Amino acid sequence: MQQIRETQFKANLHCHSVLSDGKLTPEQLKEAYRAHGYSILSITDHERPHNHTALSEADFLMLTGYEAYIRPDPACRYDTFSRELHLNLFARDPHNTDLICFNDAYVKYVRDPAERAAMHRFGSEEAREYTPQYINRFIETAREDGYLVTLNHPVWSMEDFDELFRYEGYFSMEICNFSAFRSGLNEYNTCLYDMLLRRGKRVFAHSADDNHNELGLGRPGDDSFGGFTMFNLPDDALTYEGVIAAMDAGDFYSSMGPVIHSLEIGGGKARIACSDAVRIAMIFGGKDTCAVYPAQNGETVDCAEFNLPSKASYVRFTVTDAAGRSADTRGYFRDEWD
Repeated sequence: MQQIRETQFKANLHCHSVLSDGKLTPEQLKEAYRAHGYSILSITDHERPHNHTALSEADFLMLTGYEAYIRPDPACRYDTFSRELHLNLFARDPHNTDLICFNDAYVKYVRDPAERAAMHRFGSEEAREYTPQYINRFIETAREDGYLVTLNHPVWSMEDFDELFRYEGYFSMEICNFSAFRSGLNEYNTCLYDMLLRRGKRVFAHSADDNHNELGLGRPGDDSFGGFTMFNLPDDALTYEGVIAAMDAGDFYSSMGPVIHSLEIGGGKARIACSDAVRIAMIFGGKDTCAVYPAQNGETVDCAEFNLPSKASYVRFTVTDAAGRSADTRGYFRDEWD
């Protein structure tokens, strides 16, 4: 079965504008990402859902969403040494700008009292609790209101792994958050992702910039254009409904550079084709892996074929280029390829 196809659409699913703590306007962000070959952008400002689809064009799609967060401090005060949870919420209906479980302390970027009062709300107005029980209820409330939910930057958030494994209802995890990665944190979460897969968590994986552009576009340390998600869309057409369908189905992969041109899994084998790489590896939940390397130093490989392990519950694939950047597929469980 073909899992990844040649026609792909490049996306940044995590982005901040002047509507929260970003430095660029939505219009500037749209033009910058379009100029860098992207086709999809979601501006996910903190606790400030906004429908930006008026900026969409035939070759560029704006996806409605926002970033929600939950802190242990009831007053929502930031503490660099305290854990917290961040979630991105993507609206199935582009006109849905409901704020889930409104809490006044969290809506700090909306300073106009009239605007705060006019915000659409869904779910009870309540204190937020940094517990797995409350977090799962928050995610379920978001899903009931037509949002798809992702788990954001677990390393930056200092999440405790034991509690992290108890979260339910999110469809994908940021395997790379580029803003945190380029700042020096190890926000490339393949080890955590494999732990989730080994425990049978059927979640997908994506990468995103989480850009705020504090240093300026194109300047050293800028947090744009470093982590992205590549989508296969139904009928190879760029539509809002198609992106949502691809999210539901896991028809996407994560990258910081390489491109996976195709992936076929079935008949006991996996075949992958990609841009020039120095390693193509199949990960399958054990201490060993299967990897293909170039024949000589200075050469590259662009395809590989693997025998699917008979005892593996899942497989996933990673492609690494000469610059050390990787592309990662989601995990494919045995009932998807057996």
